[in-house]
Amino acid sequence: MVFNTGAALLDAIVLAVVSREAEGTYGYKITQEVRQAIDLSESTLYPVLRRLQKDECLEVYDMEFGGRNRRYYKITPKGSAQLRLYEAEWSRYSERITAIFEGGYR
Repeated sequence: MVFNTGAALLDAIVLAVVSREAEGTYGYKITQEVRQAIDLSESTLYPVLRRLQKDECLEVYDMEFGGRNRRYYKITPKGSAQLRLYEAEWSRYSERITAIFEGGYR
């Protein structure tokens, strides 16, 4: 992809992916879903997850899976509110950019 993905957009994408699962989801699955939209390595994802946890947008818990603990991430009410803000801003932003590309924004 030729466009850079900034921290806010990464946060928004990760929150959107995590919000799809009521009980939360784990890192590898988050990476796979995010990769459907943008190129993302696990080494990029985990700092985003830690930042969102620190900002109280995600909560983290471990659950046994296949004899090992798997770390799950679940969106918090604060994270849901932040996601709604990101969605509203993305809508406004994408409409303006699309209008410029289509020649209708002045």
